[in-house]
Amino acid sequence: MRSPIPGLGRVMVFLAAALASASLAVPEGWGEEGVQYGQVGTEVTLSCTGAYSSSPVQWRRAGAAVLPEGSAVRRGALVLPRTSLATAGTYSCHSEDGGLLHAVSLRLGYLPGVPFVSCRASDYENFSCSWTSSVETFLPTRYITTYRKKSLTGEEKRRNKNGHVGPCLQDPSRPGTCTVHGSEFWSSYRLNITEVNPLGSSFRLLDVTMQAIIKPDPPEGLVVEPIPLAPRRLHVSWKYPSSWPKEPHFQLRFRLQYRPVIHRSWSVVETVNLSEVITDAFAGLEHVVQVSAKDFLDAGNWSEWSAEARATPVRDPATTASEETTTDASLETLAEEPSQAPNPEPINRSDPLEKMAILVSLGIFAFFVLAAVLVITILIWLRVRKHGKDETKPHNFLVAATHLKALPTEAQIL
Repeated sequence: MRSPIPGLGRVMVFLAAALASASLAVPEGWGEEGVQYGQVGTEVTLSCTGAYSSSPVQWRRAGAAVLPEGSAVRRGALVLPRTSLATAGTYSCHSEDGGLLHAVSLRLGYLPGVPFVSCRASDYENFSCSWTSSVETFLPTRYITTYRKKSLTGEEKRRNKNGHVGPCLQDPSRPGTCTVHGSEFWSSYRLNITEVNPLGSSFRLLDVTMQAIIKPDPPEGLVVEPIPLAPRRLHVSWKYPSSWPKEPHFQLRFRLQYRPVIHRSWSVVETVNLSEVITDAFAGLEHVVQVSAKDFLDAGNWSEWSAEARATPVRDPATTASEETTTDASLETLAEEPSQAPNPEPINRSDPLEKMAILVSLGIFAFFVLAAVLVITILIWLRVRKHGKDETKPHNFLVAATHLKALPTEAQIL
């Protein structure tokens, strides 16, 4: 008597069978009637339907005077060895009197490769997967997309009737994607994306957890406004993405980046609020601002940046008034006292920082000039002093010689 399979083992066997059947099933009906598919590099045989086995037939290829090199007719069928993409085309067989017996369109390509698959959840209730083919097959392709829940509770095991295998729903308006609805935050899932074409199939299994693939949509409704009487401040506000669940236990945190439009580097701040005040903006310069979002508990990835919003902080009222007063006074003075010079100099509108740089440069130049003069003076003084000492030595020698000459000689003493 055969021993029974334990309950969990029965479930696993059923799941494996379901996944295998979903992966290997090849849909029927790959196009219009009269089309035959073949694999590039293999031998392809075209049958002449309607011809008697003993009757000789003639094969022709549309648009060509001769058949592909190496082709042969065997028992009424056309054999094409070592096919290539160039071998594809429309072939027809004819009776001895030239009557058309059968026509077939030959399409050639490759077996499917293992697709590239990635998954993303824009909220904790649904997730989507997208895929691309790893091989260009040149043939019509379909995809079978299924999933199963990997971790089962006791209740789920007791009422498990379908092995928790379900379809990852494909949207015709978004080819290459499918969505799993009603997913659970703490659960793990296994996706099976199977690529199928008339020659065969290939699949990819991908294990995902919601915490790893969560990536919110960008925040919406970004608004940037200048703050009156605050020359370096901008008020920024935004809203949660509409795709994010409204439950209070699913919160987001935000990242704000901003810069003047004439600069390349960004300043970045993080916040958990739906608004922020930029306190270090440049007065009078237009700024560009963007915001992104991430799960409050740091699960998953940051969203893409939102669309840009722009605003210009107000200018400093005191500075603006001072500039206007100075400008008005200068204009009035020029109007009352016109210059009598034949070629009046233009008004100097250079930057104060440029003036300061010029003054500093002049100061440094003057310092080096004074230092050079001082060094030259010291060298001259040292040279003069040394020369004075050299002249003093001969004078003393003459004084000593005169003194010796004045002393009485021995004969004079006697």
